[in-house]
Parts: sequence; structure tokens; C-alpha cells
Amino acid sequence: MFAYIINRSLHTIPVLIGVSMLTFLMFHAIPGDPARMMVGMRPDVTTIEQLRKQWGYDQPLYVQYWRFVKKAVTGDLGRSTYTNREVTPVILDRAPATALLAFAAMVFAVVVGLPAGVLSALKRNSWLDFGSMMFALMGLSIPIFFLAIILLWVFGYEMKWFPLSGYIDRNGWAALILPAIALGTRPLAIMARLTRSSMLEVLRKDYILTARAKGQGEWAVVFKHAFRNAFNPVFTAITGSMASLLVGSFFVEIIFQWPGIGQLAIQAIQQRDLPMIQGTVLFAALIFVIINLLVDIGYRILDPRVKL
Repeated sequence: MFAYIINRSLHTIPVLIGVSMLTFLMFHAIPGDPARMMVGMRPDVTTIEQLRKQWGYDQPLYVQYWRFVKKAVTGDLGRSTYTNREVTPVILDRAPATALLAFAAMVFAVVVGLPAGVLSALKRNSWLDFGSMMFALMGLSIPIFFLAIILLWVFGYEMKWFPLSGYIDRNGWAALILPAIALGTRPLAIMARLTRSSMLEVLRKDYILTARAKGQGEWAVVFKHAFRNAFNPVFTAITGSMASLLVGSFFVEIIFQWPGIGQLAIQAIQQRDLPMIQGTVLFAALIFVIINLLVDIGYRILDPRVKL
């Protein structure tokens, strides 16, 4: 097991290197001079040259990238060129808000999506099945940002049931509900459809017929035999969705003014703040690969036959 963990961990290193390199090159491919943007509306040539030298923008790209990598491995992601604050503490300060939003969205998706999928499979071709799958299809089809705006307008502006924006420190836990619903609707739809198809496949198995023939109750057949065997692909979807929620809440955080990493990344892009952009992207990639690594290790523990 230890060798498996080490081997699997080594596979994450090329991913992080590739993400950091791609982010670095994309930033420099965009037209514009970051030193000139730091000066503002009245650029002075001497000041711009000094800033380029101070921040290392006068060095070749490979030198700039290598300097960033050397610091990054020690946890130092540099300083923001816009606020001059250290990037790592700023990201860590925003991370709990994003984690809270992602967790709430996942709870919403699991609590609603799994029962909807199970009931759709048990009541196949009924109005309940039709309604659940229509809702799931809408959840997959509607863009997250559009759904967030609709929820904000209907339940925040018109009905005034929830705050229009802000964090729980000012508006209480009610401020979490609309962002969590907007962010959790898509994974909810995926779980409902996947649970339904997986349950339908398992319910046709011979051991399900045998369990019913032995006189076991429908409740025991469904949850003791069918759902347990149908849960593996759903578990994969849940873990994959959790990683996606942690790194994919950008639009929701911007619309609801949620002070998370997504909002921080969008602000950094608007300000052309290279260290902050690299830091947020690299942090998001690190969280993504860590969660997937833990999932793979979990599979290995549950089923030793799983190979890398």
C-alpha cells in the first residue's frame, strides 16, 4: 500500500508542473505589459523599467518560471503585484469560504440527487420518473451563471427570501443557500441520472430476483442488495464532483459576491496580477489532484484488486 501511495503521488507532479507552466505561458501570451499596468494611467518610462527589474519581468521567460517554481515548492507563491501582499496567506484566507460553499453544494446534491435517482428507478416510466429526469436534464442544460442569476432575481430580489449577496458573517447562514443551490444543481442532476441507470441495471440481476423469491421485503432488497451494488459508480461521481466544486465555483462566487478563491482569481485576472493568478490556479490544481489521489487510495483500500 505504501508503494502504491508513493507511486500514485509521483503521478501528480507532472500535472502540477504542466498546470503551472501553462498558466505562466498563457499570461505572457496575452498582449499588455504588467509593469505598465502597475503604474496606472500615467506611465513613466523610468518607473516602468524599475518595476520590470524589481519584479523580474526583464528576465527571460525560463528564468522567471524557474524562479517561481523554486519558491513554489517551499510554499512561497510570491507577492501580489497589485496589493503587494503575499499570495499564499491571501489564498489560505479565502479557501475556507470556497470549501464551505462546495461542501454545502455537495450536501444539497447528495440529499436530493440520490433519492431522486432511486425513486425514478423504482417508479420507472411513472410521472415521478418523468418529472425527476426532466429536472435532471434541465439541471445539466442550464449554465450555472444563468441559474445563479435567476435564483438571485426570483428569491433574492422579487421575494426577498434570501440576501442578494455577501458572506455568512454579515447575512447569516441564509446567504449560503442560493449559492449552494446554484453550484450544486449540476452535480445533483448527474447523480440522479447515474443513480437511476445504475439502479435499473442492478435491479435486473439474478441475485435481486433470488432475494425477492426468498421473501425478503422490498426495502431490504432495494437498500441491502440493489443500492449497495449500484453505489460504486455514484461514489465516483460524488468524489469527482467534490473536486470540481472546489475549483469550479468562479461564476457563482462572482455573482453572489462570495469571498472565495474564485472571486479572488477573477479579480486577479482583471488586475493582470500574475503572481495571484498563478497562485490561485496552482492551488486549485493541487486541491484537485489531492482529492483524486485520496479517492484512488480509497478505492485501493476498499478493493485491493485495483491497480494503478
